Amino acid sequence: MEVVSPKAHGGSGEGKEHEEDGENLAAWLLGIQTLKIQPYHLPSLGPHDVKVRIKALGICGSDIHHFKTMRCANFIVKKPMVIGHECAGIIEEVGSQVKSLAVGDRVALEPGISCRQCNLCKDGRYNLCPEMKFFGSPPTNGSLANKVVHPANLCFKLPDNVSLEEGAMCEPLSVGVHACRRANVGPETNVLIMGAGPIGLVTLLAARAFGAPRIVIVDVDECRLSIAKNLGADETIQVSTNIQDVGEEVVKIQNAMGSGIDVSFDCVGFDKTTSTALNATRSGGKVCLIGLAKSEMTAPLTPAAAREVDVVGIFRYRNTWPLCIEFLKTGKIDVKPLITHRFGFTQQEVEDAFETSARGGSAIKVMFNL
Repeated sequence: MEVVSPKAHGGSGEGKEHEEDGENLAAWLLGIQTLKIQPYHLPSLGPHDVKVRIKALGICGSDIHHFKTMRCANFIVKKPMVIGHECAGIIEEVGSQVKSLAVGDRVALEPGISCRQCNLCKDGRYNLCPEMKFFGSPPTNGSLANKVVHPANLCFKLPDNVSLEEGAMCEPLSVGVHACRRANVGPETNVLIMGAGPIGLVTLLAARAFGAPRIVIVDVDECRLSIAKNLGADETIQVSTNIQDVGEEVVKIQNAMGSGIDVSFDCVGFDKTTSTALNATRSGGKVCLIGLAKSEMTAPLTPAAAREVDVVGIFRYRNTWPLCIEFLKTGKIDVKPLITHRFGFTQQEVEDAFETSARGGSAIKVMFNL
């Protein structure tokens, strides 16, 4: 895997000079494929807030959608916005009522602030809150910045043996953990994963940590499949993009599993991947939709329903950070191999990092070191 190291901090970028003047800088999305490091004035610190100096931030698929098209699904960027949400850093200041954290603590940040008042929040399903304010999802500014202000209860202290980069990886890992909870993955669950991109790979790691004894992962890309194999997939299968091949590929997938597929995770969200998942899953099994590439799909629901295959969806995650941190601390999950590229925080490096991530290929997780 190619690894790009950050240039020495304070190199050619404008970032360092401004920061020495005490100015907070952030990467602003100004238009299609247009990012610029500019000043970012933070809100004042509330009694239950902390100020965090961001040290590690990963680029997510949704960031790339925003970067390339100024939208992700129904979330449309209508004015300049600070981008980024997978982050960790060091606490620089705490609000007057904050007792759980102290200056100098290393923390991973959960990026979504829910209203806590609506029925969904009261019911514990705060990830579905209609008033959610989520870093880097319009119109809320994100966290690719020197510093951010965030509620203390959404900042989770990292153990000494968990790095800030691993802390930033708690966000994508949370998607896999939440999916495994929704699908009730355990030691008797044979798992199929459609798609070996970043989310497919964290779902693989999470499913194994939840005890799944056998995991088969499929993708169109041989390079991604070899990464999945190195991360512990029992079998990998390269598939085509042609929907006519579903029947033949389902047989291949079922043979590779060697027994019934209890849970299939579709981490892509195309007609073909969902059709494959529905057809491959055993009667009475589950299909969990994680990747939502298309808002409307054609999929064989009737035959799947006749076999009592349950279809569940997920949206982001809830109450996952403590478990993610525990998995990282105990070594039950190692996310480090997913970080393939590293960049510093200068104008040139921000542009290069987003272009690298958008190209895909060997780039799994592109990480900023600030």
